[in-house]
Amino acid sequence: MSGPLVIAIPSKGRLQEQSEAAFAAAGFAVEKRGGQRNYRGGVVGRGDVEIAFLSASEIAREVAAGSVHLGVTGEDLVRETILDADRRVALAVPLGFGHADVVVAVPEVWVDVWTMEDLDDVAAGFLQRHGRRLRIATKYWNLTQRHFARHGIALYRIVESLGATEGAPAAGLADLIVDITTTGSTLRANHLKVLDDGVILRSQANLVISLGADWSTASASAARAVFDALAKAGLPADLPEPARRLLEDAA
Repeated sequence: MSGPLVIAIPSKGRLQEQSEAAFAAAGFAVEKRGGQRNYRGGVVGRGDVEIAFLSASEIAREVAAGSVHLGVTGEDLVRETILDADRRVALAVPLGFGHADVVVAVPEVWVDVWTMEDLDDVAAGFLQRHGRRLRIATKYWNLTQRHFARHGIALYRIVESLGATEGAPAAGLADLIVDITTTGSTLRANHLKVLDDGVILRSQANLVISLGADWSTASASAARAVFDALAKAGLPADLPEPARRLLEDAA
């Protein structure tokens, strides 16, 4: 990519609205081109910036692949989708919206289970009593495996969650879950509780920079203008060292 700076933002819903509002507050008004069904756009008055409208999960993948220079997506998707995230991308600007925690939640009736250590004890006893491993329903396979490995827990298996993850234990499809939560109300409604040390990640939307994209002098200059404008709008645009070096080298 030797042309304009390409920024990917969510293509629908609240995240799209909040992303566009954040850029507008910094003086970068996003516009769709060619009608509402078109998934390309730009920034008013900036011929050096192109907008790609993608899903949040697609944005994480495309930033990692270097297909776009910058993207707005959740840290949870970055950590889940990109296995070597710190080498391929940098979380440049926390945007202050899209907050959600990735958590380990167990049934409330497990009255003696409050920590990952307690869960380890349950997992060992569960295999002895029931002849099978604990089942964890989740869409976050990688985050789950890394968190459980850190706590030395291996006696479990992951059940892919295709629907409402929080309903899996009550439906008999899983014994516990790893899922995202904002207020915890949905977990409580399904009689689940978060373990005391069960918060895997406190996530929010970030402007993520690709370390592997084709950075030209023009795209790097446009990116610096974006970061400067976001900083002036009050967002903490203190670039990580890999991102700062990348933009300096492309200048």
